[in-house]
Amino acid sequence: MTGPRHADRPSHTEGSPLNPDTLEVAPGTVHESVEGWVPKLATEEELRMALEKAFDYRGDVTLTLKDKSKIEGYLFDRTTGSSLTTSFARVLPKDSNQKLKISYADIAALAFTGRDSAAGKSWEAWVGKYWKKKASGEGDLSLQPESLE
Repeated sequence: MTGPRHADRPSHTEGSPLNPDTLEVAPGTVHESVEGWVPKLATEEELRMALEKAFDYRGDVTLTLKDKSKIEGYLFDRTTGSSLTTSFARVLPKDSNQKLKISYADIAALAFTGRDSAAGKSWEAWVGKYWKKKASGEGDLSLQPESLE
């Protein structure tokens, strides 16, 4: 007895918008630019969504706490609980090697203040720069990636 084949799934049949035989370019992930964004944190859901984006962000963020202190650094981890008091963000401050654990309930504001270190570093951007240099006759071209620094 055999089960259904992967190729028989509705998304892989003729005429489907996701049929790989008819797709010229497969759909990918859209990365929105949040560099410089200061989200409005009026509700618990807005705070949670902004902190999820901060976790995915590849630059520094600035957290303003309810006691008016500010922490600028890289948000590298988070734990989401059932309430804001049981949810935590972990930050590597810009001016210290100490890892901080901050309760979501203590966060009054969030700003994406650091430069996104990976912005413009996609494969497509690299290939575009390569072909532009090649077309201009620039010598010493190689297929080695540029440094991320």
